[in-house]
Amino acid sequence: MDLQSILFTFLGGLGIFLFGIKFMGDGLQKVAGDRLRDILDKFTSNPVMGVIAGIIVTVLIQSSSGTTVLTVGLVNAGFMTLHQAIGVIMGANIGTTVTAFIIGIKLEEYALPILFIGTVLIFFFKNKKVNNIGQVFFGFGALFFGLALMGDGVEPLEGLEAFRSLTISMSDNPILGVIIGMVFTVAVQSSSASIGLLQELYDQGAMMLDAVLPVLFGDNIGTTITAVLASIGASIAAKRAALTHVIFNLLGTTVVLILLIPYTNLIEYLQGVLNLNRPMTVAFAHGIFNVSNTLIQLPFIALLAIIVTKLIPGKDTEIEFKPKHLDPTFIRRSPAIALGQAKSETLRMAEFAEKALTESHLYLKTNHKRHAELSTQYEEAINNLDRKITDYLVLISERSLSDENSRTHSVLMDTVRDIERVGDHMENVVELVDYKLTNKVSLSDEAYDDLNEMFDLTVGTLQKAISALDNDDTEEAHEVLSQENEIDKMERKLRKKHILRLNEGKCSGSAGIVFVDIVSNLERIGDHSVNIAQAVLDEYI
Repeated sequence: MDLQSILFTFLGGLGIFLFGIKFMGDGLQKVAGDRLRDILDKFTSNPVMGVIAGIIVTVLIQSSSGTTVLTVGLVNAGFMTLHQAIGVIMGANIGTTVTAFIIGIKLEEYALPILFIGTVLIFFFKNKKVNNIGQVFFGFGALFFGLALMGDGVEPLEGLEAFRSLTISMSDNPILGVIIGMVFTVAVQSSSASIGLLQELYDQGAMMLDAVLPVLFGDNIGTTITAVLASIGASIAAKRAALTHVIFNLLGTTVVLILLIPYTNLIEYLQGVLNLNRPMTVAFAHGIFNVSNTLIQLPFIALLAIIVTKLIPGKDTEIEFKPKHLDPTFIRRSPAIALGQAKSETLRMAEFAEKALTESHLYLKTNHKRHAELSTQYEEAINNLDRKITDYLVLISERSLSDENSRTHSVLMDTVRDIERVGDHMENVVELVDYKLTNKVSLSDEAYDDLNEMFDLTVGTLQKAISALDNDDTEEAHEVLSQENEIDKMERKLRKKHILRLNEGKCSGSAGIVFVDIVSNLERIGDHSVNIAQAVLDEYI
């Protein structure tokens, strides 16, 4: 086999392997109902539960990098604390070993029939669940087919003197093996692919175990880079979570390199006692390393959090997305008190909407991505509270309510819906600013002045509506209603001014689209503010 054939076979196999893992992971997510965020949200109450959640999610998506990136995203959005994230990251390192064990089963010769089964389930059945299971089978078959091609591609390496010298160097200098494993994993962005290749090389006798193990540890370090990249530009808490992943794997690798000789002897002993094939031996080495690393470091999660907080100092904006006031015991004991709790939570939600709108305005004025990220975090918090408050109010409605409490209940249901819509329109504004920046759309100074004026009026109207709701102030509610005409007049005025600028050539067509759409979204936010005020007035009719 010439060099071109070796290269093409290896790269093609790598591509099919990576596709197989991704396709299988996507299928598993669909079969599981795509409730990964809920798993991470509900089962991270303590570090041990966090580890279990990390294992489950990683097995489902077949990617520790994917789980870590998802965790960094949840920390960035305020959905998870740093302590919770550390547990999940540790669990992800254990979950990723499952792929190596799957490879160790050595099903390459059945890859094509498995692919065929997946194809039949995808193309010959109309049932969505069957299609999702077919996707899992197809990805599973592609994984093994790609692995077989990778094995064919690297098979000639065994006879190359240069490769033999390299493996001897890795045996003599384990740090070289760690670096090679780390670089290859960063290059392909998949520790599973790196370890799969390692299993093939060891299976063919191209590498000895004492050369394989350092590369294996390097693969674990390389997989942390994905999370580091995902944390660039994210919140301080998200950066800390990514750094925790790096420190966790670096510490584990350092310890095991110090104990490399006894560790190698242990793996060789298990290989003989359990009669393991070579790929399964690598899987056991990988699994024991990650499980041991987690068990050793698990009691020190608080210390890890302190270390990364010292290394990445600063105060982060914290958004508590979880409800603070929705205690279900009040529903049974006193529906009236439960309604008060629901109102308090609705006011928190309204406060998030106001802050989100302010951040979107700052994003327009400064173009700083941090404001867009905060707006998105607030929007996610609003959506979460919308679901929680609505569910809570539905439970209250099942109790016997007085006429006054029924009116309050109706007001809160309507208000929660309006606040959620405010969040949606705010999100539209952020997307329009994103579009402006991506497409280098330039707005005139006059257009910016008009938008600032509209933002100020809209924010003021929303603040007054929230205050009316908070204080049951009908006078403030009437003031909000009186501003409805002012908002509508301003929208019409700004549209006319925009058309004049367009005719005079001061404004481009694309700038006009951004301008008009932002104004329209602000006008709709004003309408929802008026709805909130109207609901307050209706309560006292």
